[in-house]
Amino acid sequence: MTHDSVRRSQDWLRSRRANLFAWWIPQAAIVAALFAPVPVRSTVWIFALIWMATACILNAKRCGRTHCRYTGPYYLAMIVPVLVLVTGFVSLDIIAWAAFAAAVLLGSKFIWWATERAWGKFS
Repeated sequence: MTHDSVRRSQDWLRSRRANLFAWWIPQAAIVAALFAPVPVRSTVWIFALIWMATACILNAKRCGRTHCRYTGPYYLAMIVPVLVLVTGFVSLDIIAWAAFAAAVLLGSKFIWWATERAWGKFS
C-alpha cells in the first residue's frame, strides 16, 4: 500500500458517516440556528464551530488532509466575531446574520478549494 493510499483510507472525508457528523450536521445547525434567539444562535454556532474545528484538526493530524490544516484554525477564528455579536457591542439583523453564516461556510469551502488546488489533497 502506498503512502497516499494509506492517507486516503484514514481520511474522515471518505466516510459518509464521519463526514456527516463532523461537518454537515454542524453546518446544518448553524443554518437552523438562524431562526433561534441570538443567545441560542450564538451558543449553537460556537459549539458547531468548535466541533468542526476539532474534526478538521484531528483529520489533518490523522491523514494529512491539506485543507483541514487551514479550515480548523479558520473555524476557531470565526468564533471571535460570534462572541463580539453575542456581547451586544455590535447588533446585526437576521439578514446580516445570514450573510455572516454564508461567509463562514463559503469561506471554508473556498479554503478547501484553494489549498487543495495549490498543494494537493494530502501534504
